Amino acid sequence: MMLVSHPSAAAERALRLVALGDSLTAGYGLPAGAAFPGVLERALKEKGFAVAIINAGVSGDTATGGLDRVDWSVPEGTDGVILELGANDMLRGTDPAVTEKALEGIITRLKERGIAVMLAGMKAARNLGPDYVARFDAIHPRLAERHGLVLYPFFLEGVATDPALSLPDGLHPTAKGVERIVAGILPAVETFLTRLRKAP
Repeated sequence: MMLVSHPSAAAERALRLVALGDSLTAGYGLPAGAAFPGVLERALKEKGFAVAIINAGVSGDTATGGLDRVDWSVPEGTDGVILELGANDMLRGTDPAVTEKALEGIITRLKERGIAVMLAGMKAARNLGPDYVARFDAIHPRLAERHGLVLYPFFLEGVATDPALSLPDGLHPTAKGVERIVAGILPAVETFLTRLRKAP
């Protein structure tokens, strides 16, 4: 008797994603397998998504640094990019207008190449003053609205306020912190992947 196979999610071509970011993406202080891209890829596969995620995180990178390297950090054949940049700009007190312009440049460059973008947002430390906080916190939501992007408002949601989920430096997540980040961002990434599958 001959078995007839049916197309399934498992048989679909794997979507090729790049996580373009700073040390929060790179996995600063963690084993390679505990970094955000690897943990996210495993979580998505457990949900039945066929994906492969490249870790293009560079510790210390700024939005301007990401713009400078976007062409070679995101290879041809990439379907989508999860863009996580801005934390180092904030820590350095960079003018939010400079950060926004660089992030917009990255988004525009990728769209020109036919590569979809999802934004992982960042929020300013509250001790930087209300004016800076208001200007910085508006960057990612404004870009997402302007370009019609899926947005996860705050990459460190649930982690930044819990010392138990941060390394001793108080800035970078532990392995459990990364798992918390992935659990929080997963629904937004699923929405992003669903859009990618439906794209012509």
